[in-house]
Amino acid sequence: MKLGIALSGGGIRGIAHAGVLKALEDSGIKIDMIGGCSSGSMIASLYAMGYKPEYIYDLFKTYAKDIAALNTKPIISGIKSHFWGKKTIVTSLKDGEPIESLCNKLALKKGIKSMTEIPMPIVIPSVDIMESKEYVFTNQVPKETEDASQYITQISVGKAVRASSSFPAVFNPCTVGTHAFMDGGALDNIPVYEVKKQGADKVIAVKFDADPIDENSNLMDIVMKTIDIMGSKISEESLEMSDIILSVYTDKVGLLDVKKLDSCYQYGYNCVMQNIEKIRKKVIE
Repeated sequence: MKLGIALSGGGIRGIAHAGVLKALEDSGIKIDMIGGCSSGSMIASLYAMGYKPEYIYDLFKTYAKDIAALNTKPIISGIKSHFWGKKTIVTSLKDGEPIESLCNKLALKKGIKSMTEIPMPIVIPSVDIMESKEYVFTNQVPKETEDASQYITQISVGKAVRASSSFPAVFNPCTVGTHAFMDGGALDNIPVYEVKKQGADKVIAVKFDADPIDENSNLMDIVMKTIDIMGSKISEESLEMSDIILSVYTDKVGLLDVKKLDSCYQYGYNCVMQNIEKIRKKVIE
C-alpha cells in the first residue's frame, strides 16, 4: 500500500507541514509520494529531495525573514504594470527570486538540478494567469492522463516552487517561457487528486482553517481570509477524494507572520499526534 500526502498553501503557516511530517515519521508512518501548493510546495519539494522535517524547520527559521520581507512602500503604491509582449502583467511587491535561489541551492546539495531528478514522486500545482489553466510540475507524468501538456517536468525545483508560491499582491507572476504562473491555490490548493494519479492508494490531506476577521485585522489578514475562503470552496472536491483530512489550527497566524514559526511547527506536530489512532485506522490498517 502506497501512502501519499497533499499539503495546502498558507504562507508562513506552511511550516506546520514540517511538523506534520515529523510526527508521522515519529509514529512510524512512511510517506511514498507527496504534493504541495504554494508554501506547501516548498515543504513537499524539500522532503521529496530527502531533507528531514526538523532540518526543513530549521531552514524556515533561518530564511523566513528574507523571503517574507516586503518592500517598505505601501501595497497599493507598490503595484505597477508593465508590458510583456502584447499582454499586460501586474507587477507586485517582490519577484520571488529568493525562494527560487534557496530551493535551487538546497537541491544542488542533493545533486538535483531538475524536477526529474527528485527521487520521491512529487506534484506541485500552479496556475497560468494568461491561460487561466492549471499546470503541474512533477518528476513523472501520470500514465493515465487526458492532457499530458498540463505536466511540466523539465524545470528546476526552485522555479517550480516559486511559480506555485507567487501569491497575488505579494509576489509577481513567475514567467517560464510563454507562461506567467501564480499561486497554485487559485485552482488546486490541496492537490489530492494529482497525488492519487501518481499511484497513491491512500492520501492524507493537510489544510488550514480560515481565521476570523475582526476590527484588528489588517489588509493582509483580509487577503488571507479571501484566499482561504476561495481555497476551501475549490478544494471541496479534492478533500472528498482524500482518506483523511488534517485541519491544522494555527491561531490567527498571518500570511507572513514569521514570529510564529515555532508555534506553527508545533501545531502541525500536535495535530497528527492528536489524531494518530484515526490516521492509523484510515490509511494504514
